[in-house]
Amino acid sequence: MWTFVFVCLSISVTGLHADFSVTVSPSVKVKENEGVDLKCSYTADFGSAPRVEWKFKDLKGSQILIYFDNKPTGQYAGRITMYDGGLRFNKVTRADTGDYDCEVSGNTGYGENTIKLTVLVPPSKPVSRIPSSVTTGNNVRLTCFDADGSPPSTYRWYKDNTPLPEDPTKFPSFKNLTYKMNVFNGNLEFPSVSKLDSGSYLCEASNGEGAPQRGDAVHMEVRDLNVGGIVAGVIVALLAVGLLLFGLWFASKKGYLPSKFSLRVCVCERARERERGRLETQNDLTYLLFSLIFHRKSRKVRVLFCYLWHIQPHI
Repeated sequence: MWTFVFVCLSISVTGLHADFSVTVSPSVKVKENEGVDLKCSYTADFGSAPRVEWKFKDLKGSQILIYFDNKPTGQYAGRITMYDGGLRFNKVTRADTGDYDCEVSGNTGYGENTIKLTVLVPPSKPVSRIPSSVTTGNNVRLTCFDADGSPPSTYRWYKDNTPLPEDPTKFPSFKNLTYKMNVFNGNLEFPSVSKLDSGSYLCEASNGEGAPQRGDAVHMEVRDLNVGGIVAGVIVALLAVGLLLFGLWFASKKGYLPSKFSLRVCVCERARERERGRLETQNDLTYLLFSLIFHRKSRKVRVLFCYLWHIQPHI
């Protein structure tokens, strides 16, 4: 005779679906040279003594470990302390702006969260690049940059002490201007500059911290290209080359030059880019380069004569 005994077992699965979560304040702002607390809390599922580490990523993307084995690393020694998992700065600098990762591990669980710290710094006097003279029809870009402002500054431009709107097409008094303004990177660009764009320009940087800062004003003159002068210059240059060639021919006839030589004439128009490295020039200058190269076949000796001439635009 068989007897069957049924045993009922109760299995607790508590902990198999534990909530390993880490909580932080997502964004913190503080003035430079002040102290700040970066709070990081976590659930009890990590156990009674979890491991807490902090990592920092700056605005350039470089990442470093700032708190490891319950002590600050390198440059953070003496500047930060740990409290209940949080991070306390005695004093922050502008270099501390960036993302801080709080990483918690324990009881076979892991969690992390990120705090964005912004150290508030007023803008400094912006550095601007404004050409003093340009030629009509050229693409011209004015630049402005503030290296210190945090958060990053936004920019506005002034012409003859009048603020320029970001979009000139929306304002009747500016509808004849064709510039493009980028308030985030500070560029003011003229796709095809005209004489209407002549004037005194300056830029202003602001980020809501401290007073806005203005750069130096620079007068930009837009001039027409002196076509008549260029044509006359080309004629003069060609006459000069012609006289030189005649002189060489005459010298050859008189026996002043070797009997065997070759002559090559090279004419390069608008050699602006080629000569930029060794000449102080402006964008609107037109260059003509005439070079005569003589090659003595017998001794393979090369003599170079170069005549470089530039024409200023009409004033």
